[in-house]
Amino acid sequence: MVHSMTGFARESVETDIGTLSWEIRAVNHRYLDVQFKIPEELRPQEHAFRQQVSAVIGRGKVECALSFRHALNRQSEMQIDAELVALLETRITELGTRLPNMAAVNPLEILRWPGVIQQTDVDTEPLFDLATTLLSTTLESITAMRRSEGKRIEEMLESRSKDIDAIARAVRERMPDVLGAARTKQKERIDKLDVQADPARLEVELALIAQKLDIDEELDRLASHLVEIRTALQDKKPVGRRLDFLMQELNREANTLGSKSADTTTTKAAVDLKVLIEQMREQIQNIE
Repeated sequence: MVHSMTGFARESVETDIGTLSWEIRAVNHRYLDVQFKIPEELRPQEHAFRQQVSAVIGRGKVECALSFRHALNRQSEMQIDAELVALLETRITELGTRLPNMAAVNPLEILRWPGVIQQTDVDTEPLFDLATTLLSTTLESITAMRRSEGKRIEEMLESRSKDIDAIARAVRERMPDVLGAARTKQKERIDKLDVQADPARLEVELALIAQKLDIDEELDRLASHLVEIRTALQDKKPVGRRLDFLMQELNREANTLGSKSADTTTTKAAVDLKVLIEQMREQIQNIE
């Protein structure tokens, strides 16, 4: 099952100790790159969170942000560090003496000063348990989104694979006519020279031309790659890199087909193949 590397999820939970919120953003990346932004209270648990994310997401740049807002407790909140406030008052007075035109200080600005309001210590163990459970829920949400986007990409790849298969079959069916036209053209060139050609030598030359124009091997490999693509799309493991490699192989066969082309129809088929392959390659860049 194909998963896109892009996705977003946000989940929150309100508890007696406060409100927890996880926000996860995922975008394309060559490898798995997980980055965290979490409160200092839970910083020691970052490794556990990382393992939790890595067990679900295999590839992509993943940004995980956890926010925690303390529940309001009127009995314990707004405890002010009186000594720090006194020190700030002294320093503000000193500045007022040196800068007489200085505007009056807003008391709310004092309250915003780091450390003035003393936060109640929080028991991190239950907080970690809550954050772990909520992270699992958020990972489920982003996985569902990535799976949905992956399904759309998978359908697109299936459609383009059918188009490539149809073009390859049409080219294969046309090849006898192309080879016949090449033989006729070569014979006409010899007739214009008004010379007697050795029949055996002529057949050898015509056989070499046919061998040079033969694309059965390229068409067989093209069909084989399409089978590999369909097999990969059913794999439960991350297949983005494997599919990207197969696109390179498909493109190589399309280039060879174009270089061996002996008529405009085959040349157009080679161009159409390259367009389809490029469309697939662009979408595959989003696959995990």
